[in-house]
Amino acid sequence: MTATKGLEGVVAANSTISSIIDDKLTYVGYDIDDLAENSSFEEVVYLLWHRRLPNTVELEDLRIQLANHAAIPNEVIDHLKSYPITQVHPMAALRSAVSYIGLFDEEADVQTSDANYRKAIRIQAKIPTIVAAFSRIRKGLEPIEPRKDLGLAANFLYMLTGNEPDAIAIEAFDKALVLHADHELNASTFTARVCVATLSDIYSGITAAIGALKGPLHGGANEQVMKMLTEIGSVENIEPYIRKKLDNKEKIMGFGHRVYRNGDPRAKHLKLMSEKLTKLTGKSKWYDMSVKIEEIVTSEKNLPANVDFYSASVYDSLEIDHDLFTLIFAVSRASGWIAHILEQYDNNRLIRPRAEYVGPTKQVYVPLEDR
Repeated sequence: MTATKGLEGVVAANSTISSIIDDKLTYVGYDIDDLAENSSFEEVVYLLWHRRLPNTVELEDLRIQLANHAAIPNEVIDHLKSYPITQVHPMAALRSAVSYIGLFDEEADVQTSDANYRKAIRIQAKIPTIVAAFSRIRKGLEPIEPRKDLGLAANFLYMLTGNEPDAIAIEAFDKALVLHADHELNASTFTARVCVATLSDIYSGITAAIGALKGPLHGGANEQVMKMLTEIGSVENIEPYIRKKLDNKEKIMGFGHRVYRNGDPRAKHLKLMSEKLTKLTGKSKWYDMSVKIEEIVTSEKNLPANVDFYSASVYDSLEIDHDLFTLIFAVSRASGWIAHILEQYDNNRLIRPRAEYVGPTKQVYVPLEDR
């Protein structure tokens, strides 16, 4: 046996959920470009969970179910209020809250297909509410209850600000959710599958996935992109800043990808949305700066922008706090995690790889008194 660092190139599972082939991302065989341009996030959720697109009745039923289960118990709100707001990492808050809501689910440990699907609905519906509530609580504001007449994207933006969002904001956020919904066997998805392969419950699987997403090598890149844009400040400062980074061989967040070789197919959609949104909100400098940075990095390193790069300015334009960007990722990716968890349950085998031992051998035990 020979170890493969980072499991790069290792195929660990068969799946019918999403694929990355020749730099093309598909969900159940549908090209991400078609889905980003034509579908809603709820359609994508249905597609990932059922492996087919819904008809009108099925889509409306899913929307109603998500709306009906979006509210979170008062105990969960009180729990969020008990967090040490000034020092808690937002992803740690989400991880703890998702684990906590499992305590209020009477079916948490019921492992039938029907029960797991009902839990899937409840988890997907409640995560946006948790994120919005945490955002407001840490600012000293009361959480806003979800509305049953709004779709998931619109409802989240409403709960975040208390204002009903305009059409362009809803379109932008909904598109971002579609683009982030699933991405084959990424680190957090693999973590979720490893967890539930032991036949642990779905709440444990989602909590484990959030823990993996918390790491900056997976979910935090768009927050770091926004931090970089803020540090640079203006277009005229870009050249010396980026050149210094390149000369020092420092990583520039938002570029390159372990899987894609010729560019992330999701990036172009967020680039267009960034241009539109930043112009509308008077923050065009973020888009202009991003374009200039992309030109330099692509020219010098042949590294195209990935999905994180332009999502940063999109989320900033939607008035989402920068350290909540990774939580937004989780709002969307929960749909993919759930799809993979349900798939793992349906054809389960304990995931138990081996390790190549490289330590000392033939050691001789020495009694404690002789050491």
